[in-house]
Amino acid sequence: MKCPFCGSDNTRVIDSRPADDNTSIRRRRNCDDCGKRFTTYEKVETIPLIVIKKDNNREQYDRSKIEGGILRACHKRPVSAADITKVVDDVETVIFSSEEKEVPSDRIGEIVMDKLKDLDAVAYVRFASVYREFKDVNTFMNELKKMLNDK
Repeated sequence: MKCPFCGSDNTRVIDSRPADDNTSIRRRRNCDDCGKRFTTYEKVETIPLIVIKKDNNREQYDRSKIEGGILRACHKRPVSAADITKVVDDVETVIFSSEEKEVPSDRIGEIVMDKLKDLDAVAYVRFASVYREFKDVNTFMNELKKMLNDK
């Protein structure tokens, strides 16, 4: 690892621990040439994932899109940022553990709805109304009845 201050290759790890998100390793390093310390993060590289959209277009997987949809669904709800991050992490675990190179967006949406159903009922209905493109109040009511019957 090159030192960001002097560019030397002569660096060593002085401390290693899991990062706050538990998906990467935080390493404190020391440069033997200039004596400065810096931090690096090591993360497992995942296979690139392609999402197949409803119109059959393909685009690269983007975590921020899932996170944004969940944030909008949870707006003004008693759901913490940590809970949202956990839902996104859980969705990614399911998606990446299938080891497929292409995943349909509707499968991702169903996984998100399944996770939201356990987290917050209102957030679930909000997400489902956009995801399933509810056209009228009857469609909305049918989804609410299904949810109430499941409980």
